[in-house]
Amino acid sequence: MLPFDTTTPAVVFKLDANVLHHGGLGVIRSLGRVGVPVYAVHEDSLAPAAHSRYVRGRWLWSPDPTENGLILEGLAQLAKRIGRPSVLIPTDDAAAIFLAEHGGALASYFRFAQPPRDLPRQVAGKYSMHELCRQLDVPSAEATLIGAWDQALDFADKVGFPLVAKLSAPWLPRKGKLRSTMIVGNADELVEVYQRCGPAAVGGLMLQEYIPGGRGHDWFFHGYCDAASVCRPAFTGVKERSYPAHAGLTSLGRCEDNDELLREATTLLEKLAFSGIVDLDFRWDARDGRYKLLDFNPRLGAQFRLFRDSAGMDVALASYLDLTGQQIRAGRQPVGRRFLVENYDPISALRYWRRRELGLRSWLASVRRVDEVAWFARDDLLPFVLMCTWMVCRAVARPWRRRIRHPELAEPQYVPGRNHDSGNPTRRRRERLFEEYR
Repeated sequence: MLPFDTTTPAVVFKLDANVLHHGGLGVIRSLGRVGVPVYAVHEDSLAPAAHSRYVRGRWLWSPDPTENGLILEGLAQLAKRIGRPSVLIPTDDAAAIFLAEHGGALASYFRFAQPPRDLPRQVAGKYSMHELCRQLDVPSAEATLIGAWDQALDFADKVGFPLVAKLSAPWLPRKGKLRSTMIVGNADELVEVYQRCGPAAVGGLMLQEYIPGGRGHDWFFHGYCDAASVCRPAFTGVKERSYPAHAGLTSLGRCEDNDELLREATTLLEKLAFSGIVDLDFRWDARDGRYKLLDFNPRLGAQFRLFRDSAGMDVALASYLDLTGQQIRAGRQPVGRRFLVENYDPISALRYWRRRELGLRSWLASVRRVDEVAWFARDDLLPFVLMCTWMVCRAVARPWRRRIRHPELAEPQYVPGRNHDSGNPTRRRRERLFEEYR
């Protein structure tokens, strides 16, 4: 890779309370390995990504994503602490929506992509994305927004079971153990989902037809669009396994060429005048021979490290270069490259095995062919160790676990990272331990 200017800091920005978000760690490593000073927002002092060797500094901060004024104040504090303009990279829907709608007040502090103000909320919303697809004649699955229980029954009678239940605004805080996407196999399961949603089901729950799938039917597109909506780089890949099975995040992905899908995705992004990093999910529908758009994520996809082209570009690095006024070098996508998420794929594989869709030998063979994993890295081991610790603790505490935010982290608290530049490294290590555990 040719050298470029890495003096501008980057900030990894998230509002979601998921402590095991591997996409943020991918950004930290991607930029940190080429010499960019990387800062990050984390919701817990023991968040695995917060302890990457490539983090220059981190803010322990878990604001309510609906408190826009407090988030603006907090980001301004972060910017003043850094002391110079920085590139701001959102890694979840809430952060991307916030920047599009309120980021103007931060323009003197940060450089970030600026899509049309209302677009990220529109495409991240499950039913509003469905309506947009209908307006633009983009193939998508049949769907309805639930207004009453009778409407749910009517839709189920129309499309049949199984069907897919999705929270229409998955970035908003929610109570209980509701997943943002759930496969509903029969009427009893539909009753259970509706009751678990409670009053939020009315206007907050979308039902979607289940498109029959199979091996090689689930695809995704990752890209970075500049201010003119030119998408470069742009990648396509196959979702080999997901968690939960057939209805969740990618646990094993493979990079594959798909010119038709690439053309459809880039045409859509140009029509929308989209700018920034994007992650789109499609399913091939054998009934009519078309790719149906299932999800539009107006931010970085967690598995983006699957795609790193022959010029060394991934979407995080491309975003950094473009926002700092540098050239994005063209390269070829790495066909056949595989990416695995260690904490989810074994669980996912077990569910595929129960469905008789995967055997032990085929799973082991797929794991051996992996080129990169989400957490383990020889040059950055601590995040992997902490991820394993979190998974064990979650398994033990699952019956009592509640998803809550830390009220003491409503305002950002700065802690130097492992990559902090200090004249006395030994003393700084002691100080960091004191700051974290006092």
